[in-house]
Amino acid sequence: MVQIPNSAVPPTPPPRSVPTSADVARLAGVSRATVSYVLNNTSAVRISEPTRRRVHEAAKELGYVPHAAARSLRAGHSRMVLMPAPSVPIGPLYSQFINELQWALSRLDYTVVQYASLGLRGDEAARAWAELRPAAVLVPVGGIGPEGVAVLKRSGARAVVTLGTERIEGAHSLLIDHAGVGRAAGAHLYARGRRRIGVVVPDEPGLRVFSKPRLDGVREALDGTDASVTVLPLAYDEESAAGLAARWPELGLDAVFAFNDEYAMLLMRALQDAGVTVPDDTAIIGADDLVLGRLLRPRLSTVHIELPAGRDLAELVDRAVRNPGAGVESHHVHEATLVHRDSS
Repeated sequence: MVQIPNSAVPPTPPPRSVPTSADVARLAGVSRATVSYVLNNTSAVRISEPTRRRVHEAAKELGYVPHAAARSLRAGHSRMVLMPAPSVPIGPLYSQFINELQWALSRLDYTVVQYASLGLRGDEAARAWAELRPAAVLVPVGGIGPEGVAVLKRSGARAVVTLGTERIEGAHSLLIDHAGVGRAAGAHLYARGRRRIGVVVPDEPGLRVFSKPRLDGVREALDGTDASVTVLPLAYDEESAAGLAARWPELGLDAVFAFNDEYAMLLMRALQDAGVTVPDDTAIIGADDLVLGRLLRPRLSTVHIELPAGRDLAELVDRAVRNPGAGVESHHVHEATLVHRDSS
Protein backbone atom coordinates (compact mmCIF):
# COMPACT_ATOMS: atom_id res chain seq x y z
CA MET A 1 0.00 0.00 0.00
CA VAL A 2 1.36 3.42 -0.94
CA GLN A 3 1.27 5.99 1.84
CA ILE A 4 0.82 9.65 1.10
CA PRO A 5 3.29 11.71 3.11
CA ASN A 6 1.75 14.10 5.58
CA SER A 7 3.47 17.26 4.42
CA ALA A 8 2.59 20.66 5.76
CA VAL A 9 0.23 22.68 3.62
CA PRO A 10 1.59 26.14 2.87
CA PRO A 11 -0.64 29.00 3.98
CA THR A 12 -3.11 30.23 1.39
CA PRO A 13 -2.25 33.73 0.17
CA PRO A 14 -4.90 36.33 0.81
CA PRO A 15 -7.33 36.70 -2.11
CA ARG A 16 -6.64 39.51 -4.54
CA SER A 17 -9.23 42.22 -4.77
CA VAL A 18 -11.58 41.97 -7.74
CA PRO A 19 -10.65 44.57 -10.38
CA THR A 20 -13.27 47.18 -11.14
CA SER A 21 -14.05 49.39 -14.12
CA ALA A 22 -12.50 52.27 -12.14
CA ASP A 23 -9.20 50.33 -12.06
CA VAL A 24 -9.38 49.82 -15.82
CA ALA A 25 -10.16 53.51 -16.35
CA ARG A 26 -7.12 54.60 -14.26
CA LEU A 27 -4.76 52.23 -16.08
CA ALA A 28 -6.06 53.20 -19.53
CA GLY A 29 -6.23 56.91 -18.70
CA VAL A 30 -9.92 57.26 -19.62
CA SER A 31 -13.24 57.76 -17.83
CA ARG A 32 -15.32 54.92 -16.39
CA ALA A 33 -18.01 55.81 -18.92
CA THR A 34 -15.54 55.21 -21.75
CA VAL A 35 -14.64 51.81 -20.27
CA SER A 36 -18.34 50.93 -20.15
CA TYR A 37 -18.91 52.05 -23.74
CA VAL A 38 -15.94 50.05 -25.04
CA LEU A 39 -16.45 46.82 -23.11
CA ASN A 40 -20.21 46.76 -23.71
CA ASN A 41 -19.79 47.38 -27.46
CA THR A 42 -21.97 50.49 -27.33
CA SER A 43 -22.43 51.73 -30.89
CA ALA A 44 -24.20 55.00 -30.01
CA VAL A 45 -20.95 56.63 -28.83
CA ARG A 46 -17.98 57.04 -31.17
CA ILE A 47 -14.65 56.11 -29.60
CA SER A 48 -11.32 56.13 -31.42
CA GLU A 49 -9.62 52.83 -32.19
CA PRO A 50 -6.47 53.66 -30.14
CA THR A 51 -8.67 54.36 -27.10
CA ARG A 52 -10.52 51.07 -27.61
CA ARG A 53 -7.20 49.23 -27.73
CA ARG A 54 -5.97 50.88 -24.51
CA VAL A 55 -9.17 49.93 -22.69
CA HIS A 56 -9.04 46.31 -23.89
CA GLU A 57 -5.34 46.02 -23.02
CA ALA A 58 -5.94 47.45 -19.53
CA ALA A 59 -8.88 45.12 -18.92
CA LYS A 60 -6.79 42.14 -20.05
CA GLU A 61 -3.84 43.12 -17.86
CA LEU A 62 -6.07 43.49 -14.78
CA GLY A 63 -8.22 40.46 -15.52
CA TYR A 64 -11.34 42.60 -15.57
CA VAL A 65 -14.59 41.43 -17.17
CA PRO A 66 -17.91 43.32 -17.19
CA HIS A 67 -20.48 42.31 -14.58
CA ALA A 68 -23.32 40.57 -16.42
CA ALA A 69 -25.90 41.24 -13.71
CA ALA A 70 -25.09 44.97 -13.63
CA ARG A 71 -25.30 45.16 -17.41
CA SER A 72 -28.68 43.40 -17.28
CA LEU A 73 -29.98 45.96 -14.79
CA ARG A 74 -28.95 48.80 -17.07
CA ALA A 75 -30.51 47.21 -20.14
CA GLY A 76 -33.68 46.07 -18.36
CA HIS A 77 -33.06 42.45 -19.42
CA SER A 78 -30.23 39.94 -19.55
CA ARG A 79 -28.21 39.08 -22.66
CA MET A 80 -28.49 35.36 -21.94
CA VAL A 81 -29.99 33.04 -24.54
CA LEU A 82 -30.78 29.68 -22.98
CA MET A 83 -30.56 26.57 -25.14
CA PRO A 84 -31.92 23.54 -23.28
CA ALA A 85 -30.13 20.35 -24.32
CA PRO A 86 -32.42 18.24 -26.52
CA SER A 87 -33.79 15.09 -24.90
CA VAL A 88 -33.42 13.12 -28.17
CA PRO A 89 -30.39 12.35 -30.37
CA ILE A 90 -30.24 15.15 -32.93
CA GLY A 91 -27.43 13.98 -35.22
CA PRO A 92 -24.67 15.83 -37.06
CA LEU A 93 -26.94 17.99 -39.24
CA TYR A 94 -28.73 19.63 -36.30
CA SER A 95 -25.51 19.83 -34.26
CA GLN A 96 -23.92 21.88 -37.03
CA PHE A 97 -26.98 24.13 -37.17
CA ILE A 98 -26.85 24.73 -33.41
CA ASN A 99 -23.11 25.52 -33.55
CA GLU A 100 -23.72 28.10 -36.30
CA LEU A 101 -26.56 29.61 -34.28
CA GLN A 102 -24.41 29.94 -31.16
CA TRP A 103 -21.70 31.70 -33.15
CA ALA A 104 -24.22 34.10 -34.74
CA LEU A 105 -25.76 34.97 -31.36
CA SER A 106 -22.35 35.66 -29.85
CA ARG A 107 -21.68 38.09 -32.71
CA LEU A 108 -24.80 39.97 -31.60
CA ASP A 109 -23.38 40.18 -28.06
CA TYR A 110 -25.58 37.48 -26.51
CA THR A 111 -24.26 34.91 -24.08
CA VAL A 112 -25.43 31.43 -25.09
CA VAL A 113 -25.89 28.97 -22.23
CA GLN A 114 -26.68 25.32 -22.82
CA TYR A 115 -28.83 23.78 -20.09
CA ALA A 116 -29.15 20.09 -19.24
CA SER A 117 -32.67 19.51 -17.92
CA LEU A 118 -31.73 16.25 -16.15
CA GLY A 119 -34.97 14.44 -16.92
CA LEU A 120 -37.25 17.47 -16.59
CA ARG A 121 -39.84 17.77 -19.36
CA GLY A 122 -42.40 20.20 -20.65
CA ASP A 123 -43.73 22.86 -18.30
CA GLU A 124 -41.72 21.51 -15.36
CA ALA A 125 -38.54 22.10 -17.37
CA ALA A 126 -39.78 25.59 -18.29
CA ARG A 127 -39.97 26.53 -14.62
CA ALA A 128 -36.35 25.42 -14.14
CA TRP A 129 -35.27 27.47 -17.17
CA ALA A 130 -37.18 30.51 -15.88
CA GLU A 131 -35.10 30.55 -12.67
CA LEU A 132 -32.10 31.68 -14.75
CA ARG A 133 -34.01 34.74 -16.05
CA PRO A 134 -32.86 34.43 -19.68
CA ALA A 135 -33.66 37.05 -22.30
CA ALA A 136 -34.62 34.30 -24.74
CA VAL A 137 -35.07 30.53 -24.76
CA LEU A 138 -34.58 28.31 -27.81
CA VAL A 139 -36.56 25.15 -27.15
CA PRO A 140 -35.70 21.92 -29.01
CA VAL A 141 -38.23 19.53 -30.52
CA GLY A 142 -41.19 18.64 -28.33
CA GLY A 143 -39.85 20.46 -25.28
CA ILE A 144 -42.62 22.82 -24.13
CA GLY A 145 -46.33 23.67 -24.21
CA PRO A 146 -48.32 26.93 -24.01
CA GLU A 147 -48.24 27.00 -20.21
CA GLY A 148 -44.45 26.65 -20.24
CA VAL A 149 -44.20 29.57 -22.67
CA ALA A 150 -46.35 31.66 -20.31
CA VAL A 151 -44.13 30.75 -17.34
CA LEU A 152 -41.03 31.88 -19.19
CA LYS A 153 -42.59 35.16 -20.28
CA ARG A 154 -43.83 35.92 -16.77
CA SER A 155 -40.25 35.43 -15.55
CA GLY A 156 -38.99 38.07 -18.00
CA ALA A 157 -38.04 36.07 -21.10
CA ARG A 158 -38.60 38.36 -24.06
CA ALA A 159 -38.56 35.61 -26.68
CA VAL A 160 -39.38 31.90 -26.71
CA VAL A 161 -38.52 30.12 -29.95
CA THR A 162 -39.56 26.52 -30.55
CA LEU A 163 -38.18 24.09 -33.12
CA GLY A 164 -40.77 21.43 -33.92
CA THR A 165 -43.57 20.16 -36.10
CA GLU A 166 -46.37 22.41 -34.80
CA ARG A 167 -46.97 25.93 -33.54
CA ILE A 168 -46.93 26.54 -29.80
CA GLU A 169 -49.17 29.35 -28.58
CA GLY A 170 -47.21 32.44 -27.56
CA ALA A 171 -43.89 31.25 -29.03
CA HIS A 172 -42.05 32.01 -32.22
CA SER A 173 -42.13 28.77 -34.19
CA LEU A 174 -39.66 27.19 -36.57
CA LEU A 175 -41.74 24.46 -38.21
CA ILE A 176 -40.00 21.34 -39.49
CA ASP A 177 -41.79 19.33 -42.20
CA HIS A 178 -40.58 15.81 -41.45
CA ALA A 179 -43.55 14.42 -43.39
CA GLY A 180 -42.12 16.17 -46.46
CA VAL A 181 -38.89 14.21 -46.02
CA GLY A 182 -40.85 10.95 -46.05
CA ARG A 183 -42.92 12.04 -49.05
CA ALA A 184 -39.78 12.82 -51.05
CA ALA A 185 -38.23 9.45 -50.21
CA GLY A 186 -41.41 7.45 -50.92
CA ALA A 187 -42.09 9.20 -54.23
CA HIS A 188 -38.50 8.61 -55.37
CA LEU A 189 -38.54 4.90 -54.59
CA TYR A 190 -41.88 4.47 -56.37
CA ALA A 191 -40.60 6.36 -59.42
CA ARG A 192 -37.61 3.99 -59.52
CA GLY A 193 -40.01 1.05 -59.87
CA ARG A 194 -39.94 -0.16 -56.27
CA ARG A 195 -43.20 -1.49 -54.90
CA ARG A 196 -42.42 -3.34 -51.63
CA ILE A 197 -41.00 -0.57 -49.50
CA GLY A 198 -39.76 -0.82 -45.93
CA VAL A 199 -39.51 2.18 -43.61
CA VAL A 200 -37.07 2.12 -40.69
CA VAL A 201 -38.53 3.34 -37.39
CA PRO A 202 -35.76 3.80 -34.78
CA ASP A 203 -36.15 2.07 -31.44
CA GLU A 204 -34.25 4.85 -29.66
CA PRO A 205 -36.37 6.74 -27.10
CA GLY A 206 -37.56 10.15 -28.20
CA LEU A 207 -37.03 9.73 -31.95
CA ARG A 208 -40.72 9.08 -32.58
CA VAL A 209 -41.23 12.85 -32.91
CA PHE A 210 -39.15 12.57 -36.11
CA SER A 211 -39.87 9.03 -37.29
CA LYS A 212 -43.68 9.08 -37.14
CA PRO A 213 -44.16 12.05 -39.50
CA ARG A 214 -41.52 10.62 -41.84
CA LEU A 215 -43.36 7.30 -41.93
CA ASP A 216 -46.65 9.14 -42.48
CA GLY A 217 -45.03 11.03 -45.35
CA VAL A 218 -44.01 7.81 -47.10
CA ARG A 219 -47.55 6.48 -46.70
CA GLU A 220 -48.98 9.71 -48.13
CA ALA A 221 -46.68 9.48 -51.17
CA LEU A 222 -47.75 5.89 -51.85
CA ASP A 223 -51.43 6.25 -51.02
CA GLY A 224 -53.60 5.01 -53.88
CA THR A 225 -50.70 3.23 -55.63
CA ASP A 226 -49.93 -0.47 -55.93
CA ALA A 227 -47.01 -0.16 -53.47
CA SER A 228 -46.97 -1.53 -49.92
CA VAL A 229 -45.27 -0.13 -46.80
CA THR A 230 -43.65 -2.31 -44.13
CA VAL A 231 -42.58 -0.79 -40.81
CA LEU A 232 -39.08 -1.90 -39.74
CA PRO A 233 -38.20 -1.24 -36.05
CA LEU A 234 -34.42 -0.92 -35.72
CA ALA A 235 -32.05 -0.05 -32.88
CA TYR A 236 -28.90 1.84 -33.75
CA ASP A 237 -26.45 -1.01 -33.22
CA GLU A 238 -24.83 -3.67 -35.39
CA GLU A 239 -26.61 -6.58 -33.70
CA SER A 240 -30.06 -5.17 -34.44
CA ALA A 241 -29.09 -4.39 -38.05
CA ALA A 242 -27.68 -7.89 -38.57
CA GLY A 243 -30.88 -9.41 -37.18
CA LEU A 244 -33.01 -7.38 -39.58
CA ALA A 245 -30.74 -8.27 -42.52
CA ALA A 246 -31.05 -11.99 -41.68
CA ARG A 247 -34.86 -11.68 -42.01
CA TRP A 248 -34.66 -9.79 -45.32
CA PRO A 249 -35.50 -12.72 -47.65
CA GLU A 250 -38.73 -13.47 -45.79
CA LEU A 251 -39.71 -9.77 -45.79
CA GLY A 252 -39.57 -9.67 -49.59
CA LEU A 253 -38.74 -5.95 -49.74
CA ASP A 254 -37.18 -4.30 -52.78
CA ALA A 255 -36.53 -0.88 -51.20
CA VAL A 256 -36.13 0.82 -47.83
CA PHE A 257 -36.28 4.38 -46.54
CA ALA A 258 -33.93 4.12 -43.58
CA PHE A 259 -35.08 7.20 -41.58
CA ASN A 260 -31.76 9.04 -42.02
CA ASP A 261 -28.27 8.56 -43.42
CA GLU A 262 -26.84 7.09 -40.22
CA TYR A 263 -29.44 4.32 -40.08
CA ALA A 264 -29.11 3.85 -43.85
CA MET A 265 -25.34 3.28 -43.56
CA LEU A 266 -25.83 0.88 -40.65
CA LEU A 267 -28.44 -1.15 -42.51
CA MET A 268 -26.63 -1.09 -45.85
CA ARG A 269 -23.51 -2.66 -44.33
CA ALA A 270 -25.60 -5.35 -42.62
CA LEU A 271 -27.47 -6.16 -45.84
CA GLN A 272 -24.25 -6.39 -47.84
CA ASP A 273 -22.74 -8.68 -45.19
CA ALA A 274 -25.84 -10.88 -45.53
CA GLY A 275 -25.41 -11.12 -49.31
CA VAL A 276 -28.14 -8.62 -50.28
CA THR A 277 -26.92 -6.40 -53.13
CA VAL A 278 -27.66 -2.68 -53.18
CA PRO A 279 -29.42 -1.42 -55.26
CA ASP A 280 -30.08 -4.53 -57.37
CA ASP A 281 -31.88 -6.56 -54.68
CA THR A 282 -32.87 -3.61 -52.47
CA ALA A 283 -32.69 0.13 -53.01
CA ILE A 284 -31.79 2.25 -49.98
CA ILE A 285 -32.36 5.94 -49.31
CA GLY A 286 -31.52 8.00 -46.23
CA ALA A 287 -31.98 11.62 -45.20
CA ASP A 288 -29.78 14.55 -44.05
CA ASP A 289 -27.22 14.32 -46.90
CA LEU A 290 -24.18 13.67 -44.69
CA VAL A 291 -20.73 13.71 -46.26
CA LEU A 292 -20.12 10.09 -45.21
CA GLY A 293 -23.03 8.97 -47.39
CA ARG A 294 -21.19 10.24 -50.45
CA LEU A 295 -18.12 8.18 -49.53
CA LEU A 296 -19.98 4.85 -49.41
CA ARG A 297 -19.98 2.38 -52.25
CA PRO A 298 -22.60 2.46 -53.61
CA ARG A 299 -23.03 6.16 -52.87
CA LEU A 300 -26.07 6.78 -50.71
CA SER A 301 -29.21 8.37 -52.13
CA THR A 302 -30.68 10.78 -49.61
CA VAL A 303 -33.08 13.62 -48.88
CA HIS A 304 -31.21 16.89 -48.47
CA ILE A 305 -32.68 19.03 -45.69
CA GLU A 306 -32.12 22.77 -45.87
CA LEU A 307 -32.11 24.27 -42.38
CA PRO A 308 -32.17 28.04 -41.84
CA ALA A 309 -28.89 29.91 -41.52
CA GLY A 310 -27.86 30.39 -37.90
CA ARG A 311 -27.53 34.10 -38.69
CA ASP A 312 -31.22 34.34 -39.68
CA LEU A 313 -32.43 32.70 -36.48
CA ALA A 314 -30.08 34.85 -34.38
CA GLU A 315 -31.58 37.95 -35.98
CA LEU A 316 -35.09 36.66 -35.18
CA VAL A 317 -34.07 36.28 -31.53
CA ASP A 318 -32.54 39.74 -31.50
CA ARG A 319 -35.69 41.33 -33.01
CA ALA A 320 -37.87 39.62 -30.43
CA VAL A 321 -35.65 40.68 -27.51
CA ARG A 322 -35.56 44.28 -28.67
CA ASN A 323 -39.30 44.41 -29.41
CA PRO A 324 -41.05 41.88 -27.13
CA GLY A 325 -44.50 43.34 -27.84
CA ALA A 326 -44.40 42.44 -31.54
CA GLY A 327 -46.45 39.51 -32.82
CA VAL A 328 -44.97 36.03 -32.84
CA GLU A 329 -43.46 34.74 -36.08
CA SER A 330 -43.75 31.30 -37.68
CA HIS A 331 -41.34 30.04 -40.31
CA HIS A 332 -41.18 26.77 -42.23
CA VAL A 333 -37.51 25.89 -42.07
CA HIS A 334 -37.34 22.55 -43.88
CA GLU A 335 -36.81 22.31 -47.57
CA ALA A 336 -36.58 18.63 -48.57
CA THR A 337 -34.78 17.92 -51.84
CA LEU A 338 -34.19 14.43 -53.23
CA VAL A 339 -30.56 13.60 -54.04
CA HIS A 340 -30.39 10.56 -56.33
CA ARG A 341 -27.19 8.53 -56.12
CA ASP A 342 -26.15 4.91 -56.69
CA SER A 343 -27.96 3.18 -53.81
CA SER A 344 -31.40 3.63 -55.38
